[in-house]
Amino acid sequence: MTRIDTKDQLASLLAETERRNPAEPEFHQAVREVLESLAPVLAARPEYAEPGLIERLVEPERQIIFRVPWQDDRGRVHVNRGFRIEFNSALGPYKGGLRFHPSVNLGIVKFLGFEQIFKNALTGLGIGGGKGGSDFDPHGRSDAEVMRFCQSFMTELQRHIGEHTDVPAGDIGVGAREIGYLFGQYRRITNRWEAGVLTGKGPLYGGSAIRPEATGYGNVLFTAAMLRERGEDLEGQTAVVSGSGNVALYTIEKLTALGANALTCSDSSGYVVDEKGIDLELLQQIKEVERGRVADYAERRGACAHFVAGGSVWDVPADVALPSATQNELTEADATTLIRNGVKAVSEGANMPTTPEAVHLLQQAGVAFGPGKAANAGGVAVSALEMSQNHARTTWPAARVEDELAAIMTAIHDTCHETADRYGSPGDYVAGANIAGFERVVSAMVEQGVI
Repeated sequence: MTRIDTKDQLASLLAETERRNPAEPEFHQAVREVLESLAPVLAARPEYAEPGLIERLVEPERQIIFRVPWQDDRGRVHVNRGFRIEFNSALGPYKGGLRFHPSVNLGIVKFLGFEQIFKNALTGLGIGGGKGGSDFDPHGRSDAEVMRFCQSFMTELQRHIGEHTDVPAGDIGVGAREIGYLFGQYRRITNRWEAGVLTGKGPLYGGSAIRPEATGYGNVLFTAAMLRERGEDLEGQTAVVSGSGNVALYTIEKLTALGANALTCSDSSGYVVDEKGIDLELLQQIKEVERGRVADYAERRGACAHFVAGGSVWDVPADVALPSATQNELTEADATTLIRNGVKAVSEGANMPTTPEAVHLLQQAGVAFGPGKAANAGGVAVSALEMSQNHARTTWPAARVEDELAAIMTAIHDTCHETADRYGSPGDYVAGANIAGFERVVSAMVEQGVI
């Protein structure tokens, strides 16, 4: 098979995927990004291009959609929609978070689940790819309302999950509070203390040390590895960070620990620039305790910080940019601005936060670019470590977990870098991540037969 034939085959498969999955642009985008990387590996390994293998890879093994009725504090009944996409289990049980946000729909969950296949493969920890969630919005809801929603959600979800089948975790809108309510309902219905069925649990009942920190920490470690490859380190660098949720908070914390200066944070109302560097303790108080807005941070921080309503956090000049909020938040125009301002590295803390056009611009300009399926794999890596601790009914000290995370992120970086070199795309972490994850998954699929 020639490379031209391979490219034609991939283009045909993408067109067929888009036809069979209409009105799901995020899923189309995620599939396109992977397929565009695969021509060299399929040319070198024609057995991977056999009919049906890639077709199976882009088709979820199972798609679950269900009704979630719940009552608010006034007794009014609401109906939301729940999703779980069990995408690929060739390497292990499905593993991926639950997202509670009004934007959640089938296409969003499928894009996240597809990305999760490759991300989980890169960790080397024996976990498959899946994702789930609901269009429920926990913002502004009381604890009692969130509990009732979670109980209703788990009443259906429990039929489909288990520590050897599918292990959900948290994502946007699903933190320790939500995981606790979900776990309690699972235990209530099943009459089993199955700690490994959910990750991101509280430390009193099977949660792992540094699980909340892991995605943000991991992305910073991946960024540091990319810079080291270029003969630099993070110490003394300035950084712009988007978001103010879990990923952003711990991205800021790890940047500070490694000597960088995180200048920004953001939410849907706008962004804050803090010339002295973000005060993490104040930001955590406002966002995690008071559930306030970043504008409150600027007001209480003093003259060194100012709030910008709307606008783009990527307008702030910095050495490093770490998008940590949501998909497609960093556009082609933003990339142009970052390049003009001299950015050295962009690394994705969120899932697919950079548009394809922006990625292309950054790579053309020689900016080190860390794709989310590699750079933000720290969260699922520590989730898998949590599963290991649960199986052994033990708890590891934080220092051990952090050492394991650092080793995993270094290995992911090195795998992506080496794979890109091997297939003629030196320095292209997107190609390296896609191909390395693909090789691991499809090799397992081949060995297990047509299922």
